[in-house]
Amino acid sequence: MADILPTPRHRWWKALITGFVATVLAAVGLLPATGAQAAAGCRVAYTVGSQWQGGFNANVEVTNLGDPVNGWKLVWAFPAGQQVTSGWNATVTSSGGQVTAANLGYNATIATNGKVSFGFNGSWTGTNPAPASFALNGVTCDGGTGTPTPTPTPTPTRTPTPTPTPTPSVTPTPAPGNAMAQVAAMQPGWNLGNTFDATGSDETSWGNPRVTQAFLDNLKAQGFKSIRIPVTWGQHHGAGPSYTIDPAWLSRVREVVDWALADGFYVMINIHHDSWQWINTMPTDRTNVLNRYNALWTQLAAAFRNAPAKLVLESVNEPQFTGSSGDAQNAQLLDELNTSFQRIVRQSGGGNATRLLVLPTLHTSADQPRVDELTATLSKLNDPNIAATVHYYGYWPFSVNVAGGTRFDATVQQDLVAAFDRVYNAFVARGIPVILGEYGLLGFDRHTGTIEQGEKLKFFEFLGYYARAKRITTMLWDNGQHFDRTTYQWHDPELWAQIRSSWTTRSGTASSDQVYLAKASAISAETLTLNLNGTSFQALRQGGTNLVNGTDYTVSGDQLTLTAAALTRLAGSRAYGVNATLQAVFSQGVPWRIDIISYDRPVLSNATGTTASFAVPTRFRGDQLATMEAKYADGSNAGPHNWTSFKEFDVAFAPDYPGSAIKLKPEFFAEVNDGSRVTLTFHFWSGATVTYYVTRSGGSVTGTTS
Repeated sequence: MADILPTPRHRWWKALITGFVATVLAAVGLLPATGAQAAAGCRVAYTVGSQWQGGFNANVEVTNLGDPVNGWKLVWAFPAGQQVTSGWNATVTSSGGQVTAANLGYNATIATNGKVSFGFNGSWTGTNPAPASFALNGVTCDGGTGTPTPTPTPTPTRTPTPTPTPTPSVTPTPAPGNAMAQVAAMQPGWNLGNTFDATGSDETSWGNPRVTQAFLDNLKAQGFKSIRIPVTWGQHHGAGPSYTIDPAWLSRVREVVDWALADGFYVMINIHHDSWQWINTMPTDRTNVLNRYNALWTQLAAAFRNAPAKLVLESVNEPQFTGSSGDAQNAQLLDELNTSFQRIVRQSGGGNATRLLVLPTLHTSADQPRVDELTATLSKLNDPNIAATVHYYGYWPFSVNVAGGTRFDATVQQDLVAAFDRVYNAFVARGIPVILGEYGLLGFDRHTGTIEQGEKLKFFEFLGYYARAKRITTMLWDNGQHFDRTTYQWHDPELWAQIRSSWTTRSGTASSDQVYLAKASAISAETLTLNLNGTSFQALRQGGTNLVNGTDYTVSGDQLTLTAAALTRLAGSRAYGVNATLQAVFSQGVPWRIDIISYDRPVLSNATGTTASFAVPTRFRGDQLATMEAKYADGSNAGPHNWTSFKEFDVAFAPDYPGSAIKLKPEFFAEVNDGSRVTLTFHFWSGATVTYYVTRSGGSVTGTTS
């Protein structure tokens, strides 16, 4: 596997992550609904569905007790400084301590005694009490009726009106004749990441080999129907006003595009990292940015004018703007870019007159305001051969393993569901196809071990299923960490099997892929919860041999119990680590691997080092590290991301299993107070926790077990 640089490929994600952290401290302002009518009375049921360290999700159900309502706003104040981080089924806006939830287009009407519900993710510190009161369109929801009173609201912001469903037209190209059908035919897709999008001198500058026809042939054999070829043009064109693209670079891009088309792929090319290299300066340099952007697309439209209809053009990757006045200006600038792109390509004629074009939201985000902004642009263009695109890298704490986000739990799943539901309702349900132009987990940019294997598999199983359910075409982001471009093998065959299976069916999973047996204790029966996902349990196997139901295990509903006798046999001599591997076989999909692991509580030792190089000597004794907490003596959070005690895996700390150590990174000590003693709590997948203490004194670090 080629070395993967800490590339700018997710630079906008770093900005978005900063925004996420900010929302833990101050909620993101979203677009409020307008034109709400007063209600005569209402009742609100507020329920916290789940709560974790620093975060929670809640559901709000509003019952209208008065006259029918057409357009609504629900207002409340959190009593303990909680903040909203994201919402679904409503546009949720914060202004200071006040929160406003406004209707979306499809749920604006509430009949008398009718109900509407929405949900949100939030953050909290200290305590998380429920709001004391709610007001619907100015009326306090006390279970009775009353006279509306004025309710302070944020400054109104234009909310785009729902887009009329475009009527797909049958055109000579592309077969099969309409955008929805073409995008469906592109499923599944793959990204040629960190190659032509590299910001160095050529396609190999970020560590990947030159693309060959043999590589594309082998990729096609994996079952992919489309390939996205991100291209960064900024360092491959001349000065203004012509901005002439380097002929050799354009020729090389065309060569690879032609190879892919010849292999039968749908191919999507774009303007990629230019988004943060120079397009982002548009708020303060509009004329030059627009001229440069238009010049590039004029040349690209001409170069690919007569390409087959399977070539797809994407206006810009992950658009973003620096120094803008806010959401309104961002929306206006992106609308200008997308509109200019569509005009240039269409006016170039040839196959471009009907070619499928792909337009992104701001940051390719699936947040409702971003979706609404693109909806307005698509409505204005009224072009039947356009698709919308967003990216999805999961619920951020889980995606990078921070803030205790170690498991694919209900919060992680709901974040995905809400994102896919928003783009489905805004676009797919109205006849506008959606391409998930990139998906994965952000921790993969370091390596795929940032997220525990079983939790990772559950994420990809569900993502594939739900994308199918919402008719969203998916394109896996691969910067070289997944499919080896020299050996043509998958670095993680188990992950690949789950991804490929998810294209067509569901697979059963379980609450864990690990059963830990403490050597210090007698072996007893162990139970896992099966996630059947619409399948039925068939068998439990070791290699090619089925274990015996009733003797080796029992199944009751969704509870799989391994007997003490079977576990004793499987553990054998009980050497530390994996003693046996089982497979739970279901009626469809891929089997679920279950490792039987013998362990003892890990043992840590005293150490000295520096802030640049410090490692905790660790005898893991068969266990594996899940996460680490860091706190000062007064209980406040230490180290980076100090809004949470749980630090980011492989950024603040990382296990070194071959070296029998846990490394504390310079990034961790960079944000530790000099002279302060920090209490570290290491959490292991067995459930064991071990406490350790480190003290920084200038550039020196001392670590002790007591």
